Amino acid sequence: MFAVAILAGGLATRMRPVTERIPKSMIEVAGRPFIEHQLELLRAENVENVVLCVGHLGEMIQAHVGDGKRFGLSISYSFDGERLLGTGGALRRALPLLGDDFFVLYGDSYLDIDYASVQAAYRDSGMPALMTVFRNEGRWDTSNVLFDGSRVIRYDKRRPTSDMQFIDYGLGILNGDLLKAAIGEAFDLSEVYAALANDGQLAGFEATNRFYEIGTPSGLAVTDGHLRGNARS
Repeated sequence: MFAVAILAGGLATRMRPVTERIPKSMIEVAGRPFIEHQLELLRAENVENVVLCVGHLGEMIQAHVGDGKRFGLSISYSFDGERLLGTGGALRRALPLLGDDFFVLYGDSYLDIDYASVQAAYRDSGMPALMTVFRNEGRWDTSNVLFDGSRVIRYDKRRPTSDMQFIDYGLGILNGDLLKAAIGEAFDLSEVYAALANDGQLAGFEATNRFYEIGTPSGLAVTDGHLRGNARS
């Protein structure tokens, strides 16, 4: 299984004031820091290697998670440094730890999906990147993906159009060479995805289970309820 990069370095401004003192990954969800739920789900999917891309208060995540042994994982860390690098820049800095191809997971997402199937779809596509998508139809957030069943035709977070019925699910696969070619030290992963879609080089994989996230107070409340329900079952 490919290594998984978790993007956990942002300022999480929508979750202030709590994220002024702890990073978003350490917010309590169902009685435990959210990062623990993510890591346990990854281990259940037979992931072995995780790279945490951290920035704002990232030392707190490292102190809590450590080397990952208690989660059955091997975990390493890539710090942004003196300035935030954006999701794309953070991934490029982490490339020496990730290998040629790797999963990318947003640090605020809890995603029940078969990682092995996603990896197989990426290999079969022959494309340099894959985005998992979900038929959202405007239900849980603004839909931002035009998907034809195998390929992402268009992706635009800032200017979504009415024909976009899918949404970026929060998990992707990239070949590291894509990031080496990017211009500038700090850049956003969404810009890379959008350019790939425009060039016909972004494969897609449709997720069937809804996504959960803690990027907003309302999302946190829903995710907390979901994970508490799972703990009782």
